[in-house]
Amino acid sequence: MNSISNMKIYFAGSIRGGREDTELYGKIVALLANYGIVLTEHLADSKISSYGETHMSNNEIYNRDIMWLKESDVVIAEVTIPSLGVGYEIGFAEALGKKVIILYRPSDGKRLSAMLSGNKKCEYVEYSDISELSAIFDALLK
Repeated sequence: MNSISNMKIYFAGSIRGGREDTELYGKIVALLANYGIVLTEHLADSKISSYGETHMSNNEIYNRDIMWLKESDVVIAEVTIPSLGVGYEIGFAEALGKKVIILYRPSDGKRLSAMLSGNKKCEYVEYSDISELSAIFDALLK
C-alpha cells in the first residue's frame, strides 16, 4: 500500500439504493481525507439524488468507477444501506486483489448479507457511530 500522503481511497456507498446516509458519507469522506486521496468524494454531495449523476451516462459512470477501482489502494464500503452497485464494487475490488474494508451499522430487523459478513478476504467492521471510525481507520489504514 502507498504511504498515507498518496494513498488512493475508493469510498463506496449507496446512491441509487437510497441517499439517507449522505450526511454520514460526508463525515466519512472527511475522515478518510486524513489518510489519502478520496477518489469518490462526490458520494457526499447532497445534490446527488437517488437518480444518481444525471449529467453522465450509465456507461460513463461505470467506466470512470472501474478506472478508480483499478487505481485505488484500498476500497472502503459503507454497506448499511443495501446497494447492488456497492456489492458489485466490493466483488470487483476483491477480484483485483485490493484491500477491502466493509463498514456496517447493525440495527434491529436488518441483517447484512453473509456474502459480505462471511467473506474472510475483506475486513468487516461493525460500528454504531461516526466517532468510532477514526480509531478503526487508524488501525486499518496505517
